[in-house]
Amino acid sequence: MTNTPERPSYEQARDELVDVVRRLEAGGVTLEESLQLWERGEELARVCQEWLDGARARLEAAAPGQDGTEE
Repeated sequence: MTNTPERPSYEQARDELVDVVRRLEAGGVTLEESLQLWERGEELARVCQEWLDGARARLEAAAPGQDGTEE
């Protein structure tokens, strides 16, 4: 998975997600702003999961097989 201008790195997405959660927990935003933050948080969580899934797949591909030999 590559980092493109539209797609943040894992670290960027995670950091922004932390900020979104902090803002939602703090309150003081309108309902519309809360909905926008929630939607952005969902998107960021999806991006983070995709990065993690990609990393897991790479690790599994590089790991030796169950019998101790490479597949």
